[in-house]
Amino acid sequence: MLSTDDLRFFAAVAAAPSLAAASRALDVSPPAVTQRLRALEERLGMHLVERAGRHLALTDEGELLAERGRAILESLGDLDEALAARRGRVVGHLRIVAPLGFGRRHVAPVAAAFQAEHPQVAIDLLLSDRLGGVPAGTFDLAIHVGEIERAAPGLIARRLAPNARLVCAAPAYLAAHGGPAVPADLRSRACIALRENDEDVTLWRFRRDRQEERVRIEPRLASNDGEVVRRWALAGRGIILRSEWDVADDLRAGRLVRLLDAYALPDAPVVALLGSRTRARAARTGRFLDALARALDPPPWRSGT
Repeated sequence: MLSTDDLRFFAAVAAAPSLAAASRALDVSPPAVTQRLRALEERLGMHLVERAGRHLALTDEGELLAERGRAILESLGDLDEALAARRGRVVGHLRIVAPLGFGRRHVAPVAAAFQAEHPQVAIDLLLSDRLGGVPAGTFDLAIHVGEIERAAPGLIARRLAPNARLVCAAPAYLAAHGGPAVPADLRSRACIALRENDEDVTLWRFRRDRQEERVRIEPRLASNDGEVVRRWALAGRGIILRSEWDVADDLRAGRLVRLLDAYALPDAPVVALLGSRTRARAARTGRFLDALARALDPPPWRSGT
């Protein structure tokens, strides 16, 4: 007989690339995971996992248990939430994915306040700049900064706030090297690139009078951390293309100067992606999304707060 505890344990194992990763997710030692997995397989009389070096691969039986187990756990969670809703309570486990910098500054405070208001909700906030690498079934709500032409199957997109992309540099850099008069001038300037998601980050696209101009920069400095890129720019090391939410305070304070403001760049709105239509209706997901939308209206980067 399988228990819900067994199903939760195996769901964590099935979602992890290795037993070591599963042990971290479960907050137990790797030997404890190995021992419990072996005991589960012996009780069921079948192999659930094939071990190939440090990696795991589910057997057919393991795939079946993982798939059906997730469905059972979700159904139980939905039932628990429906009963709680009748008593006017918000309960359950809310899994949120957000970009590193934006998540730190704008999502984490809302998550903490929401959990304080609804103490029977447990929140997991995963900060990652590679949303595409996070399986859709592993989160209830994902926050994305940038246009989404078409949401992946099973996902529902909701735009939360406007956000422009801007080119800027520190006054010290401009005093030493001068600013670009037209986008093509960037080819002869020290540019800094932020490598995030899977975008072509060295191709900067500008638009003016319905004409698009593309410039391929050759970055002198590049990083996958937006805060590092911003600090390099503040230190006068080069020109950056960044989201408005990240540099608005620096622009207002004069620490950075906007460049090429006669040209428009592709917008990068803040978008929420709901994990599935079932989860989209969950009270905890909907209420958190409403709380985040209120926190971003008006956008703090435009209101100066």
